Amino acid sequence: MTKKITLKDLSNEPGCLAEYDPNSMNINSAKKMINSFLEPIKKTESIKLIDSINRVLAIDLISPINVPNYDNSAMDGFGFKISSLKNTKTLNVKNKVLAGKPIGSKIKDGEAIQIMTGGKIPKGVDTVIPIELVKYKNNQITFIEIPKIRANIRKAGEDIRKKDIVLKKGTLIYPPELGLIASLGFSKIKVFKKLKVGFFSTGDEIVKAGRKIKSGQVYDSNHFTIHSMLSRLNIECIDLAIIPDNKKIIKNNLQKLAKKVDVIITTGGVSIGEADYMKEVLKEIGEVLFWKLSIKPGRPMAYGKIKKTDFFGLPGNPVSAMVTFYQIVQNALKFKMGSKVDNPIPLLRVECVESIFKKPGRIEFQRGILFESNGVWKVKTTGKQGSGILSSMSKANCFIVISADKGKIKPGEIVNIQLMESFI
Repeated sequence: MTKKITLKDLSNEPGCLAEYDPNSMNINSAKKMINSFLEPIKKTESIKLIDSINRVLAIDLISPINVPNYDNSAMDGFGFKISSLKNTKTLNVKNKVLAGKPIGSKIKDGEAIQIMTGGKIPKGVDTVIPIELVKYKNNQITFIEIPKIRANIRKAGEDIRKKDIVLKKGTLIYPPELGLIASLGFSKIKVFKKLKVGFFSTGDEIVKAGRKIKSGQVYDSNHFTIHSMLSRLNIECIDLAIIPDNKKIIKNNLQKLAKKVDVIITTGGVSIGEADYMKEVLKEIGEVLFWKLSIKPGRPMAYGKIKKTDFFGLPGNPVSAMVTFYQIVQNALKFKMGSKVDNPIPLLRVECVESIFKKPGRIEFQRGILFESNGVWKVKTTGKQGSGILSSMSKANCFIVISADKGKIKPGEIVNIQLMESFI
């Protein structure tokens, strides 16, 4: 697949790409095709390090120092010159080195120095022995065993050498990366600008939380789940809450949003019902890549563009919306943010303790509970798996991933799982 192929090409000539079926895309083809039409954000800014969590590095980060920046002791013990032990096992202790308080004097043959973890290695010292492996009395140490030369000394640059590329452009900054950057002395870093995402739910039946609902109405949970998932990615959100099932109003809001944001996410309105206008509107003001996924839950889902703005139309059912966000949208957003590091969610193999009914044809993401039994990790479902049962997501700590070609799962069968924490 090449960049030369446009969404319009696909609309006019669906056969120009292998595996292209807008009526039912398998998940891997969908991811591949979406990525080919995504344009990562290019604008950058310098921000304080403390504000950089879940931001994306816009440059290669080069270390200005060695880490550690001096030879230091890996433990509390005694530093000495190994040649001092040729004819004796007892050395005189002449001084003490604390972390952050180096000494200027040189250690001579026959002498040792008490040194704490992180203390700078004085001149003349080539080995450190732990305090537990000597007898210390009257300012003398007697060796219980002889260490190897250079033991327990952390050399300057052992972790990172000056001018090393520590983190590459496109790295998402999580707590370990933030700590690593701080250890190099950076107070500010250059990152890509925040991604702007506009989102709303559609449906005459959905009501804002806090209001009294009538018969036939439901509270809008998608608004809160989508907002929280976007917030975890440190994305700038424009929240339009609930839009009624009115073609003109939907069209007007999509056109306005497309001028303000990089990505639009909606929930509801992508099915084939009388009041499901999203597909129709998107064809009028933009272009559509697909509107159905071969996935359960989450089949009615659309991806397209309104001019240069990417559009994701998620299902209205709350579980379907969350599953499609985690499995499709989240990686697309990270790519748009400038992230170049692709870390696929690992599949773990564990025993399923119960039967799971499934028909071949679509990949399924059943909500599961991973638990330990007699030292062995096993999995079971959360119970009912309907796409409207939001409690199944709250109870779950993993997805049970059942491939499209698979049928019923029997008790004791080995299945693939994805840990929920992997998506956060």
